[in-house]
Amino acid sequence: MMKWTLKKFQDLSVQEFHDIVQLRLDIFVVEQDCVYLDLDGKDQIAYHLFYTTDQGQTVAYTRLFAPGDYYDEAAIGRVVVQKDFRNQRLGFELMTRSVQQVASLFHTKNIRIGAQTYLKKFYESLGFRSTGHEYLEDGIPHTHMLLISQ
Repeated sequence: MMKWTLKKFQDLSVQEFHDIVQLRLDIFVVEQDCVYLDLDGKDQIAYHLFYTTDQGQTVAYTRLFAPGDYYDEAAIGRVVVQKDFRNQRLGFELMTRSVQQVASLFHTKNIRIGAQTYLKKFYESLGFRSTGHEYLEDGIPHTHMLLISQ
């Protein structure tokens, strides 16, 4: 059955972590033709939110960080949806659930992301606002964005 799962690193099975890394590499390295070091030492301190199909395929994923673990604010990173599952609002649901989980886990709604610039409008539709700080990460334009609770 299709399901959402949230786990700390140490609670992931070897198969779950393999499937997560495979999804990240399929999108960020192969599809986006970007060579970068995916295993950056931060998986061990993150929570991992992922969506699996009835067939057990991991097709959507984010990493969630407590304030101070990545940025001063809580953070969401490695946001990814498998190509065949885009345009089904799964990315919107993934980010909505990620924001809700950050609020529940870390008792904050102040969240920073390093968004690929071409997705700025998508993140703005979720309430994130650009800080105006744009930068290149692994050759891809990114923008720091914040979601601040009112």
